[in-house]
Amino acid sequence: MGEVADYRGRAETPCHLQRRVGSPAAVPSPSDHAAGLAEIAAHAGLQRVHLLAWRDLDDPEAGGSEVHAATVAELWARAGIDVTMRTSEAPGLPRTLERDGYRVVRRGGRYLVFPGAALAEVTGRAGPRDGLVEIWNGMPFLSPLWCRGPRAVWLHHVHAEMWQMTLPEPLATMGRLLERRFAPPFYRRTPIVTLAESSRRELVDELGFDDGRVHVVPPGIDPRFGPGGNRSQAPLVVAVGRLTPVKRFHLLVDALAAVKQEVPALEAVIVGEGYERPLLEARIAEAGATGWLQLPGRLDDDQLLELYRRAWLLAASSAREGWGMTITEAAACGTPAVATRISGHADALVDGVSGVLVEPDRLAETMAGLLHDDAERTRLGKGALEHARQLTWEATATGTLRVLADDAVRRRS
Repeated sequence: MGEVADYRGRAETPCHLQRRVGSPAAVPSPSDHAAGLAEIAAHAGLQRVHLLAWRDLDDPEAGGSEVHAATVAELWARAGIDVTMRTSEAPGLPRTLERDGYRVVRRGGRYLVFPGAALAEVTGRAGPRDGLVEIWNGMPFLSPLWCRGPRAVWLHHVHAEMWQMTLPEPLATMGRLLERRFAPPFYRRTPIVTLAESSRRELVDELGFDDGRVHVVPPGIDPRFGPGGNRSQAPLVVAVGRLTPVKRFHLLVDALAAVKQEVPALEAVIVGEGYERPLLEARIAEAGATGWLQLPGRLDDDQLLELYRRAWLLAASSAREGWGMTITEAAACGTPAVATRISGHADALVDGVSGVLVEPDRLAETMAGLLHDDAERTRLGKGALEHARQLTWEATATGTLRVLADDAVRRRS
């Protein structure tokens, strides 16, 4: 299954994905924004909204998709919308809780959550609703088959080769066929929200969705991320992500080892945890990079912010992303990125303005060139700041609500 930026893990990965999005530093709450959301909801008759999600923010495997859902749910709740998120159970977590004004209901395991959520909605056990949001994160809930009211789907990207990276055969083939052939026809009349224009093109071209029904609403950036502090004295490259195959950190380790030959003072940090850690540690040792390439695991908010500010470059080597949340967080700190040329990255990063998009085999060459070129790196850093200023969670909450509201008004008419 894929995420927006899969680097969340309980007590393992960057702490900024564990924080409560309701903290004062996380999301501002101007009354005019809440009033605007309330007006949209009232016009469409959306008093109660249900969100169906594979995983919740507190889940050990949660990633950027869960941050996105939690932040939007909180902002909707602040506007007076009754929001309930139904998701899967996770070991050691309560089955129900109140978070930042909305309810979280955890029922069923990793796969039983899908039929369980549908059954709860059909039978009314989930309670009354005026609108439903399905978060299609690899496996769909197939809401068009059983939901007759206003609905929208959040689909961040096509998973494609991620199925082979995360599941054994024949499950990987089954997942790919479900995504590409079986599920899409049921969603032809459902409004889809995705994060990036490049992802929208994939959904239209590869999955066959109606161009007019796929809406782009980018994610925001936590206001705590901003410029400040001092850059590292030594050239420093930072990457942030869960240590899983889709991030392709093994390619980044090899690229950094090549850069070290060109930039002897290079230092590098890959932040995050995951089941590929032993493989990456072995790869780092094999490359002779143990002394200068660190895998610190989990960092708290302040440590991550300081690292973004100290870094000369942010590196992202993923094979698939719906967005590049670490790219835009670093950009808000004035740090440009070198990222693989994939959908999601192509919108989180403005090529040649806030960073550089490259093919995987050019990661080393491009990073080395920028580490040697202070003027170009400074120019890209300024472009990164400007791009980041356009991304707010308030705009995300408004854009996603408008898509659901438009469907509600259309059905009522």
